[in-house]
Amino acid sequence: MSGDIEDKPQPLIEHLMELRTRLMWSIGAFFVAFIICFFFAKHLFNYLVIPYKTAVEWAHLDVEKAQLIYTAPQEFFFTQVKVAMFGGLVVAFPIIAAQVYKFVAPGLYKNERQAFLPFLIASPVLFLMGAALVYFFFTPMVMWFFLSMQQAPGHDEVAISLMPKVSEYLSLIMTLVFSFGLVFQLPVVTTLLARVGLLTSQWLAEKRKFAIVLAFVVAAVLTPPDPMSQIGLAIPTILLYEISIYAARLVERQRARQAVEKDTGSADVAKTDSV
Repeated sequence: MSGDIEDKPQPLIEHLMELRTRLMWSIGAFFVAFIICFFFAKHLFNYLVIPYKTAVEWAHLDVEKAQLIYTAPQEFFFTQVKVAMFGGLVVAFPIIAAQVYKFVAPGLYKNERQAFLPFLIASPVLFLMGAALVYFFFTPMVMWFFLSMQQAPGHDEVAISLMPKVSEYLSLIMTLVFSFGLVFQLPVVTTLLARVGLLTSQWLAEKRKFAIVLAFVVAAVLTPPDPMSQIGLAIPTILLYEISIYAARLVERQRARQAVEKDTGSADVAKTDSV
């Protein structure tokens, strides 16, 4: 096993220089991606507005009259900066993840590196799945709920119309994307903890009722204060928790199979030596 790890002693200064190099590559990738995304910030924001247009259609309103406003001169500019930062982080994430892996890989055994790579791929895939759920279904549903609260003018009533601000709409959709993206990392985190022996499938199953309560508490903290958003995040969290239990069981079965194979190999070696 000693040959599988890069066991070359390095002074602290070399580790710090290596860390500086990885940070420079990561920051440089983010900066380049930020500049590119800022150039297309308006186009990116228009794509983010599509869920709002979908909600307007669901509410049977005139899409041509749907609009977002900004009430401060600098508001839309800073909104574009936030869009560029959000897009830059997404675009640069593969490079940042690769730099993190290159920094920690020399301290891992070969089998640990092989086990770590699938999680490095699964993490962004699961995050994108959560973001897609927000973009195509959850945000339109939430905005449709808010649009349904509008009031038409009547004899004793005044017109009450929803006119979202660009900054508040961006804040809403970014909060939902990050909330769902992080929640969708639950199988990855629990599988890693199960692989290192800090969690077991039996322990996760026993704590299921506490996990359900915690899912609703986390949903109440991370989402806007309306029941649809909270339920919409809590239910996927509970489903992902069940998937995490199943993933932990698979890890335990794989570990048990490897242990049997190792014992069988040791027995064969001992028998050969005795002969």
